[in-house]
Amino acid sequence: MAELDLENEGEAAQGVHGYLSESEYVPPTEPTVIESLENWRDKKLALMMHWGPYSQLGLVESWALSDADAEWSRQGVDWEADGETFKRQYADLNKTFNPIRFQPVKWAQEAKDAGFKYLIFTTKHHDGFCMWDSAYTDYKVTGPDCPFNAHKYADVCAHLFEAFRRQGLGIAAYFSKADWNTPLYWAKDTRRGRFMWRGPSYDPADGPGLWEEFVQFTHNQVMELVTNYGRLDVLWFDAGWVCRRNGQDIRIEELVAEARRVQPWLIAADRTCGGPCENYITPEQCVPGKALNVPWESCVTMGTSFSYKYDDDYKSVRQLIHLLIDIAAKGGNLALNVGPQPDGRLPENALRRMRGMGKWLARYGGAIYGTRACAPFRMGDFAFTQKAAERKVYAFCLYKAAEDWRESVIIPYTGKVARARDLASGAELPFERVNGGIRVQDGTPSADAELYDGCAHIAGVFELTLE
Repeated sequence: MAELDLENEGEAAQGVHGYLSESEYVPPTEPTVIESLENWRDKKLALMMHWGPYSQLGLVESWALSDADAEWSRQGVDWEADGETFKRQYADLNKTFNPIRFQPVKWAQEAKDAGFKYLIFTTKHHDGFCMWDSAYTDYKVTGPDCPFNAHKYADVCAHLFEAFRRQGLGIAAYFSKADWNTPLYWAKDTRRGRFMWRGPSYDPADGPGLWEEFVQFTHNQVMELVTNYGRLDVLWFDAGWVCRRNGQDIRIEELVAEARRVQPWLIAADRTCGGPCENYITPEQCVPGKALNVPWESCVTMGTSFSYKYDDDYKSVRQLIHLLIDIAAKGGNLALNVGPQPDGRLPENALRRMRGMGKWLARYGGAIYGTRACAPFRMGDFAFTQKAAERKVYAFCLYKAAEDWRESVIIPYTGKVARARDLASGAELPFERVNGGIRVQDGTPSADAELYDGCAHIAGVFELTLE
């Protein structure tokens, strides 16, 4: 048997992926997918959710099952000396997962009111636990060992997806290509012994029959979601180490083609793998330092963790809006992650920030949604977006604190401006051309009389109409 390369763990480090370089991007060629991708780029803001049995512990999702990742993923527990007991207990969390306070309709309403335009939901993380009623495993939310199985919302994906669609929001199905529950991926009695890593427990080249069973298992589960769970907009594939170059070929092109025979508009995000099935790039917990000329989406946590963490430290509304502006100015989308509680509720501190964002976006969202990158993108405290067809440029003056507000600002934009308007009030603003840009009055004090979760004067937002 060939020796497994324990160092080759794809582009993930401590559970966080890097991202494909702009030069490696392969654009789609199907007209329907190209159109879907342009519509997706207009949406700008997604609500991402990691939710499952692991939420009960307040630990990182799934990764603690991998012995190779134990040093960082099992922090805060005392089982390091007995990893086997810990892994058994972790895998058994399905037997106590009972989120009877789950309210899919409320989640969807809160998401819409907060200004989100689509949902990215973990149908299955690396632990293999399915949040839908899969016919191919009992390790699922409707399974006999899960106490939630008799609840009216037991098929979480079915009810959640439908609730979000009714609010006019898009659906992205997050699906891990790795599955640490099935013996088709983590087989028993291999040369690895009990020490597991994020890859398979055997070399697929030496076990082609077993690997083919895993490939079929993966295809079957994805097609369940595509066929039985209504319209999907994106197939969001995680576990980038499961790819052809790592000897883990699940024939992703074949799978995506099969899915598109059912839903031709589907966007695929085969993270960090490149090729025709990575229709957009997914930086994680970071924002590129410059504008990218390809479709991209940064997935960033509202707090410090993707899954629910007790007493997590959430970013302020000011920080979140500045993050969204920075990403929009560089041509991307923001997938903002909120980890639901194990009882089925959204954390109150997260809801406060969502509601604050919603108030701000209700006033200024016209400068975010439907825009594209616009030079000079970012200059100091200023950011820019545009709607080129309308000859509109939007300038944001980002205030680090309320007291940073100033009555007049010099916008460092040197294009030919015909009119300037305060986006909040709609009032036309007098302006003068000065060295390096134009000087305008900032009308945010009156507009910000209603605060956003305690944050005043987040940004001055100006609409510039070009000559």
